[in-house]
Amino acid sequence: MTPLVPELTELVGGRPDWLEPAMAANGIGSFDWDIRTDVIAGDARACLILGLDIDDSLADETGDHHHADRPGLNSESFLAMLHPEDAPTVRRRVERAVQELGQCGAYYRTVFADGEMHAVRFRARVLADEHGRPAHMVGFVWDATVELHKRVRADHLAVLREERTRFIKEAARALSEATTMQDVARVFTELPLPGIPPDGLILAVLESGRIQILRSSGYTEGAPPPHDHVPLDADHPAALCLRTRTPVFLGSRAEYKDRFPGAWQQVAPAPSPRSAWAFLPLVASGRPIGVCLVSFDEDRALDSEDRTLLSTLGGMVAQSLARARLHDAEHELAAGLQRVLLPRRVPPLPGFTTAVRYLPAGTGLQIGGDWYDVVPLPGGHVGLVIGDVQGHDVHAAGVMGQLRIALRAYAAEGHPPAAVMARASRFLADLDTGHFATCLYAEVNVDYGAVYAVRAGHLDPLVRRADGSSAVQPVAGGLPLGIDPESSYPVTRFTLDPGELLLLCTDGLVETRSVDIDEGMERLRRAIGGHQPYGPGELEALADRIETAAAESHERDDDIALLLLRWDGPAESRPRQLRRRIPQADLEQISEVRGELRDAVRRWGVGELADTVELLTSELVTNALVHTDRDALLTARLYQEGGDSGPARLRVEVDDESDLWPRRRTPGEQASSGRGLMLVEALADAWGVDPRGSGKRMWFELIHRDG
Repeated sequence: MTPLVPELTELVGGRPDWLEPAMAANGIGSFDWDIRTDVIAGDARACLILGLDIDDSLADETGDHHHADRPGLNSESFLAMLHPEDAPTVRRRVERAVQELGQCGAYYRTVFADGEMHAVRFRARVLADEHGRPAHMVGFVWDATVELHKRVRADHLAVLREERTRFIKEAARALSEATTMQDVARVFTELPLPGIPPDGLILAVLESGRIQILRSSGYTEGAPPPHDHVPLDADHPAALCLRTRTPVFLGSRAEYKDRFPGAWQQVAPAPSPRSAWAFLPLVASGRPIGVCLVSFDEDRALDSEDRTLLSTLGGMVAQSLARARLHDAEHELAAGLQRVLLPRRVPPLPGFTTAVRYLPAGTGLQIGGDWYDVVPLPGGHVGLVIGDVQGHDVHAAGVMGQLRIALRAYAAEGHPPAAVMARASRFLADLDTGHFATCLYAEVNVDYGAVYAVRAGHLDPLVRRADGSSAVQPVAGGLPLGIDPESSYPVTRFTLDPGELLLLCTDGLVETRSVDIDEGMERLRRAIGGHQPYGPGELEALADRIETAAAESHERDDDIALLLLRWDGPAESRPRQLRRRIPQADLEQISEVRGELRDAVRRWGVGELADTVELLTSELVTNALVHTDRDALLTARLYQEGGDSGPARLRVEVDDESDLWPRRRTPGEQASSGRGLMLVEALADAWGVDPRGSGKRMWFELIHRDG
């Protein structure tokens, strides 16, 4: 056995017989660094451990430590062999041991000539000469490459575990933010799986006893994956994992073919063949709802950590998918209910152009009590309704549907605006739902653009004039519907010129968490103003701009109803005629009819007759209502006498159902009545009374002569 250097023998306390066999059996080499000459010598095992060729190394063939007969290794060349990250640590520890005449040890990495990374551990002690100065460092060295591999593996696993922990957190966050089933499918199929990068991802749901693919990634465009529409009772890995509610892992194509030969026939010819698969059941609240499929492009035996990661991911996807499915079902129900409750379409209205929009609230079920309606009325007129029932839930939507139908029926029956609103308020109060509603109802005359509006706690409308100016149109208001069943609603009358625009909306359009109603109304007023006219075909574009601006607002938390109406003007083919029924119990409507008649006469081009026709019509209508107990029907029309070249003749007729004939009287100076027929006789160019079945018709005519 090759003797150790004397210093090493001294280090171990003499040279026992078992030392060399023990060192050889454990692959331990010895070395001696002569500090004074800076030469490192070692035995053959040390050379192998350090990656040195024995022929050019520190030892001879017998294993004796080589010193001066051949050049040796010095400290700097030794440090140059070390990994750059480890050399400073080794240098620092050796220098400290030399200074203190102590011991040192270190772990370092080195790259052999073949490029392979190895690891080495050494343990040494500094020996002094007779003067107490450091002379030699002697010690042992052994290979630690296995430890290096363990460290690398441990470091890799630690990094992988950290990546997977971060992945689970990010996946949980992304899935928690997914609201719809398509959102969940998108998140899943875009997930990167750390450590086991997939070649394909599929999310499928169980629908009507079949597994149907919701979304996939990694598959050829236009070529459906071979796992779609799989029956739950099929001999298929997706069906098996759902039936047993346990994952199915297939590590190779051979395993797939052996376990599921029937299903393999569909997988084998598929383009971009996969080589390993993981079928993960999606189970929520004890019910199977779908399957996640993760596939790989090479054989893969998934270890326990891989399977745990996939199973954890499947559980998260299942919970998110169940929540999204409930969300989709609720919102589909809400959307269907909203579609039923709101008009499916606005009927074409000669003389008018309309545009309507509805935006649900940004949160909750996206259903609420806002509504709009456009009601065709007798005579070609139109009723506009905008309203908002308190609340943003299904109950509010149900109340809204009932109220909308009732209000539409009252309007279609021909009741005047004030009566329509009063009846609607009484109807809502009688429902006893605990809800109230704001509403605005406007009746627009197609012949001359007169608007009769009533308001029940709702926003005022906006009007855009022909010159491009826009303004809030004040409308006298009353209490919201349903609060006081006996409340009344005053009527406000205003007019539109051809091409002018009327806008009705609910408060969700103009009020947000940071914008009050006044500021919102001003913004909306500016939005519809300007010199650019809105022709019949441009009203939809305006509605789109308003809707888009509202939808993009992050502060909106209320639903929105919007109704735009443009009066295009009277149609050329329509006869110049006004026809109104005046209820016997509503004497106040006489003033409304007078205003309508004045506007009609002005638009017919015979405005000079307005004062006279208004006065005489008032007398005939008042006479019919006061002296009978029935309604009166007013008809006014303009026609050309003797063709287009003749004078215009304006004829006004008032029909009632009384058999009592009017009598002309001569009232005294102090009498307060009795002058009606005298005025008619004095001012009309012609007048008369004609019998009509069970009643009569009183009429007069005025001739308009140019110049």
